[in-house]
Amino acid sequence: MLRFLHYLFHTRNHTFVILHLILQGMVYTEYTWEIFGLCQELEFSLNYLFLPYLLLIVNLVFFALSCETNPGTITKANELLFLQVYEFDEGMFPKNMRCSTCDLRKPARSKHCSVCNRCVHRFDHHCVWVNNCIGAWNIRYFLFYLLTLTASAATMAVVSTVFLVQLVMVSDLYLETYVDDFGHLQVVDTVFVIQYLFVTFPRIVFLLGFVVVLSFLLGSYLCFCLYLAATNQTTNEWYRDARAWCQHCPHVAWTPSAEPQVYRNIHSRGLWSNLREIFLPAVAHYERKKK
Repeated sequence: MLRFLHYLFHTRNHTFVILHLILQGMVYTEYTWEIFGLCQELEFSLNYLFLPYLLLIVNLVFFALSCETNPGTITKANELLFLQVYEFDEGMFPKNMRCSTCDLRKPARSKHCSVCNRCVHRFDHHCVWVNNCIGAWNIRYFLFYLLTLTASAATMAVVSTVFLVQLVMVSDLYLETYVDDFGHLQVVDTVFVIQYLFVTFPRIVFLLGFVVVLSFLLGSYLCFCLYLAATNQTTNEWYRDARAWCQHCPHVAWTPSAEPQVYRNIHSRGLWSNLREIFLPAVAHYERKKK
């Protein structure tokens, strides 16, 4: 079991890439089979119904780019170039550090990925879903991938919800009455409508619940990634800073020597400059300056 978990999460493999595509295929199959045709019968706009498919195409493009693009692998050939991109803060990223595995000097904001067995420039994290590191050269593709994936799930959730609401309105179900377990006549309420829809359209209700939860999870992670991009931080830097704070949070008051050192982000240059660095990687800026 441990060997299998090590294979899944600590070696490069396509397991999660295949799982990702299977899940995405299953969701779109359910949407096409259960919702698309019924929505056409209710005369939904085709532009509205085809939007998830358009988002799927764009998402798969950025998914492929996130998988295949070099994240910024540091080698002997480009080591000196990367060393001049970011300044060292002498805290989280001190000067003259070497990677014991790659035998390279470590540029500021870089990290050795044990899964890929390489040092990556402006390392963010290793993503098993794309089977690749996320670094300076593919973070922009990853953000668009995450954005379109979130939009796909949210769009499906909206279409499914509107379909079910429209169905209730057209059938006048909310005007009906029913006899409860005690023989009393009751007006149809929200709970009864939900139960009725779940019994009549179980797969659509299950799909709706799945995409709503997925939209919330993906949306939350997307907001976190956008926050990091706006403040010019990486996941690796945020995690290391948070862990440093946790290690200095005893239940008793700190002594002066035990107080945690505050990490100072010296790389943030304002919102627009930070976003420009994401979409126009720092090495490209440096090469233009050289020319």
